[in-house]
Amino acid sequence: MIEPEVDNYYLSTAYLPPVAYVKVISGSSATFIEKSENYQKQSYRNRCYIYSANGPLPLIIPIVRGGDDRKIDTIRIDYSKEWQKQHWRAIFSAYNTSPFFDYYKDDIYPFYCNQEPYLLNFNTKILNTILELVGLDARPGFTNEFRDCVDGVDLRDAIHPKRDEETENKYGQYHQVFAHKYGFIPNLSIIDLLFNEGPNAITYL
Repeated sequence: MIEPEVDNYYLSTAYLPPVAYVKVISGSSATFIEKSENYQKQSYRNRCYIYSANGPLPLIIPIVRGGDDRKIDTIRIDYSKEWQKQHWRAIFSAYNTSPFFDYYKDDIYPFYCNQEPYLLNFNTKILNTILELVGLDARPGFTNEFRDCVDGVDLRDAIHPKRDEETENKYGQYHQVFAHKYGFIPNLSIIDLLFNEGPNAITYL
């Protein structure tokens, strides 16, 4: 996916993004998150996938309803639903027996207690925490305005749940708690790699 001679990579915002997303950040000299695009449903912008006891499980952040064509930086999270409690319970159930869950849980749990109003800000804060835990110094910047054509590699819509089959054979395997039941599942949320591989996650990236 990454071409060393290209400097800039452009991504959409993402909630606990998949491994492919973090690989881009790890392997590029500069990444930019698009903050001027319109919000898109059924994307990683407000969902992630973890490995539960029953297989892949989507965790979706509910957003406050509004009209179409809303800019991503205006999207508000709907806290009238107890999604934080539900997501943390799902994460705990999926990973509490993983090798490194206890090591990292205290860094991630606060995101499921505090109420950040805006989706973009929430995603950015939890992403930066994850990057720090993984051991990456890189931090994505933001675009200043929306452009159909960017001066670099445009991955704003390339990393998408419906396109995961395009990347599933590109990565090696690592330990997963429920692999004995369903086999290795690639390109799940970065927390799947972090909780299972810990300090070795950066070598996988």
